[in-house]
Amino acid sequence: MPNFFTDNPDLLFHFNHLNLKEIVEIAENGYEEAQKYPYAPVNYEDAMENYRKVLEVVGDIAGNFVAPRAEGVDREGPRLVNGRVEYARGIKEDLERLTQAELMGMTLPREYGGLNFPHTIYMMAIEMISRADASLMNLFGLQDIAETIYKYGDEEQKKQFLPKFASGECTGAMVLTEPDAGSDLQAVKLHAYQDEKGQWRLRGVKRFITNGGGDILLVLARSEPGTKDGRGLSLFVCQRDESIKIRRLEDKLGIHGSPTAEMQFNDTPAQLIGKRKFGLIKYVMDLMNGARLGVSAQALGIAQAAYEEARDYARAREQFGKPIYNIPVVTNMLIDMRVTLESNRTLLYATARWVDLRDKLEKKVQQLKAAGRDFAETQKRFKEANRIAALLTPMTKYVLTESANKICYDALQIHGGAGYMRDFPIERHARDARITNIYEGTSQMQIVAATGGVINDILKDYFEQQEQKSYKGHLQFLADHLKEIRHIFLDSLQFVKDKDDENFQDVAARDLVELYSYLYVGYLLLEQAELDQRKIFIANRYIVSALAKARKNAEEIRNEQFADLLHADEILI
Repeated sequence: MPNFFTDNPDLLFHFNHLNLKEIVEIAENGYEEAQKYPYAPVNYEDAMENYRKVLEVVGDIAGNFVAPRAEGVDREGPRLVNGRVEYARGIKEDLERLTQAELMGMTLPREYGGLNFPHTIYMMAIEMISRADASLMNLFGLQDIAETIYKYGDEEQKKQFLPKFASGECTGAMVLTEPDAGSDLQAVKLHAYQDEKGQWRLRGVKRFITNGGGDILLVLARSEPGTKDGRGLSLFVCQRDESIKIRRLEDKLGIHGSPTAEMQFNDTPAQLIGKRKFGLIKYVMDLMNGARLGVSAQALGIAQAAYEEARDYARAREQFGKPIYNIPVVTNMLIDMRVTLESNRTLLYATARWVDLRDKLEKKVQQLKAAGRDFAETQKRFKEANRIAALLTPMTKYVLTESANKICYDALQIHGGAGYMRDFPIERHARDARITNIYEGTSQMQIVAATGGVINDILKDYFEQQEQKSYKGHLQFLADHLKEIRHIFLDSLQFVKDKDDENFQDVAARDLVELYSYLYVGYLLLEQAELDQRKIFIANRYIVSALAKARKNAEEIRNEQFADLLHADEILI
């Protein structure tokens, strides 16, 4: 009986070494929540034990209930029946089981029926669900919609919608994209207007909407007539009714269990969330950052599943009188996949912790302000956490989703011709992985989002602190490699700055972001290697490879041919 939590030693390692003490204390209001809710933790140890039990439940459901249904879900897919979306039978059963386990409101406060869990724990749940069935994550993993209503909605809206999410009565959808507004959400045209009674209404078309048949919809719409940029957009919430027509379901490459819809709003009644004009510049950006972290966890779960399929197949498949597992070129592929999985998991949960810290410090600032107490130091720490989270979130999505595609590609290769057939799960994982580096912002958009933090070297203090540390034995050798990568990065950054050309900075962005990611992940792995002997191998393989890649990144930045990208029209004839 597989349990996707207890059978994953690396996930257990990360859980056992989480540092959420300050985060949990703020979330639990100094553990005063236990006075109102008997099931709330009384201290940090109690909270961690509670998280562990819930993750074991998620792991059991994922391994023993969701995973066996995934193939059937992929083949059946959703249907459009009389203008309404019907999920595949397996998806319906999965959602019922998750609802029975009270897992549909993991991060929501208890007063609305939620579990009040940190995002870090929620990301672990998403990873396991995605390993079982990536398409189910697109329903289970949309809890950020409820979070957005909680953060920016009024009390009446919270009471109206949030308990429905937490109970599993309703699912939701982020209704953002339009036929001519994909990555460029400033181009959204769907019209929001007020009728003669002051009721907001929505009119227009949205496309590529994940779970478009959901019950509660967050819709980005143009509320300010005559505007053409993001300052004219507001965010609205509405309940699915007869005025919303599902025009069609997309016929997709992967994640077949998740319906992707084209939707038409016909004067649909809606409620404004927060303030007018803040829809894109504040609310949707916050919503999408949460979604990007969720997609990163989704990619990691898919990659984990693909790796395990490849490893097990390689052990069972014999060629030339021995299992292909024992052929060095195959073994090396599997080792690289394993190292990538563990380094990516390290980056994901480090990022999730910074996101949690940012959110909880923001809450603490608000509490201190309300109590008339000094909040200057907390505000300073919040701003730092906000800057770091704003860098790491897009960086994480870029690294993990690109890696997931590579792992799935290699896992299918290990299967050979058999992997190309639908008889093996690996072809589904390869198809499912492909969307992760596209939706919630393509990899190219993640690079753009991360570039500012990299150019400003906002992790400088952390890197300098790590460089001052002394390590034992082979770890010092690896630390010296990281110092060399740091030198390569700073030298490359200065080269780009000396060009004094914003266009060239944009051209060099991918290499700079990758260089920065090697450093951050490398130092995190060094810390882990001090705690666990097995992690020494992971750190060694990652850092040695990162140094070679760093030299390549630097050469690409410096190569005069690189500048030809600035004259693409002369080349792409």
